[in-house]
Amino acid sequence: MALKNINPTTTNSWKELTNHFNYVKDINIKDLSKELNRKEDFSIEFEDLLVDFSKNRITKKTIAILVELAKEVGLKEAIESQFNGEVINVTEGRAVMHTALRSTSDTPVLVEGKNIKPQIQSALRKIKSFSNKVISGKWKGYTGKSITDIVNIGIGGSDLGPDMIVESLQFYKNQLTTHFVSNVDGDHVSEIIKKLNPETTLFVIVSKTFTTQETITNAETLKNWFLKSATIFDIPKHFVAVSTNLEAVDNFGIDKNNVFPMWDWVGGRFSLWSAVGLSISLSVGFDHYKALLEGAEEMDLHFRNEDFDKNIPVILALISVWYNNFYKAETEAVLPYSQYLKKLPDYLQQAVMESNGKGVDRNGNKVDYQTGTIVWGSTGTNMQHAFMQLVHQGTKLIPADFIGYKESLYGLTDHHKKLMSNFYGQIEALAFGKTKEEVHLELKFSGDEDKINQLLPFKVFEGNRPSNTILFNKLTPRSLGKLVALYEHKIYTQGILWNIFSYDQFGVELGKELAKKLLKAQ
Repeated sequence: MALKNINPTTTNSWKELTNHFNYVKDINIKDLSKELNRKEDFSIEFEDLLVDFSKNRITKKTIAILVELAKEVGLKEAIESQFNGEVINVTEGRAVMHTALRSTSDTPVLVEGKNIKPQIQSALRKIKSFSNKVISGKWKGYTGKSITDIVNIGIGGSDLGPDMIVESLQFYKNQLTTHFVSNVDGDHVSEIIKKLNPETTLFVIVSKTFTTQETITNAETLKNWFLKSATIFDIPKHFVAVSTNLEAVDNFGIDKNNVFPMWDWVGGRFSLWSAVGLSISLSVGFDHYKALLEGAEEMDLHFRNEDFDKNIPVILALISVWYNNFYKAETEAVLPYSQYLKKLPDYLQQAVMESNGKGVDRNGNKVDYQTGTIVWGSTGTNMQHAFMQLVHQGTKLIPADFIGYKESLYGLTDHHKKLMSNFYGQIEALAFGKTKEEVHLELKFSGDEDKINQLLPFKVFEGNRPSNTILFNKLTPRSLGKLVALYEHKIYTQGILWNIFSYDQFGVELGKELAKKLLKAQ
């Protein structure tokens, strides 16, 4: 058994945390901020990334006990088990090796006794060669024209990851236009079709089994549309697949040379680093795709090798557990201050909630403590004019991650200064609020003295609302890879702490099974 399977609530650290919580639960971030070196003591710098977690309801002792908890449940061993290719997805009998997909070291990684590195390198070479052909215009459609549009057909991890990355790296994209079809709702695919020319469109069908209902339905619809102006002999020039089911792919009419591999040791929601990311490589070019992988690898090495008290994914996971299990905060907000990252909250919803939305522990017992947090969010400054009212003055405690960049990409410095002053302003307002005295003074100076008593309670901000600052120098493929890997490792850390399996997702099956039965009955 690769993992220790310890109920966290039975550990000494958990008991210590419970006592500590009772002692510090009414602590105020404003008071904590007055500590000497507070920011330095509660920040981690790693290459082009600064994570400041000083504006949390935590002390040095909180972190120390949380780190002890991580050690007590065997997190270090669990991290090694994952990187070494052990079968940590026990219920499905699989290793979990998305980290191997971005590893540039020559050290073999064994899955079931076989080194998987050569397969990974071979797939990367194929992605590179294919992307270069299509982007350069050497790959021709059935009428001899070069490709102008890419359509990625997939759902879940075969859609959310590539879609989010392509959107986030728009600044780096080439002349190709990339579309994503996922929902089985026929109106979705119909709207995409309106934008396409069959002579210049390349379809990328992403389905491990090549039987996923939504994906195959959409693929058949697009194929039938394509065949209105082309023949079945033209399919190999316009359709490629990322799949393991070579027979079904062949029956569809796709040339076997145009099939990219998928592996059992990569879960769907962690698969953008594999050939599932083909549409990313087509959209931004292979060099940028490779930089994305390299950024993720930098975070992998940090996560694997750094001490827990200086380990960014581990610290963010521990803080999240602190709020979820002790303060009973059920949600956390992800707030990127970049319009490019507008799809990041959607992506993280699958990554986090499909991974850690489990009510049974690794021993098969029903848990009696909270697991998976609910993740939601949107981009700044848009969300300041939307849901931030509730985060500031509502009755719920909602810890938040603010993600920002020191530099903008187009260099509109006036815009960027305003954006970042909002970024820091929101963080400060949440942490420090506004007291009755400050409101009183403000109303007095604004000439609203007669309204002081009436307006005072509505204008007070309690503050003491926690957040983390995640600040990169610039949004690049490399820094984006680092950011996504950071959240992946945070998810795994939480799964280990909660004693749940983060890499299966049986909870998505029942509805699908019932849908099939109902479809047959119609």
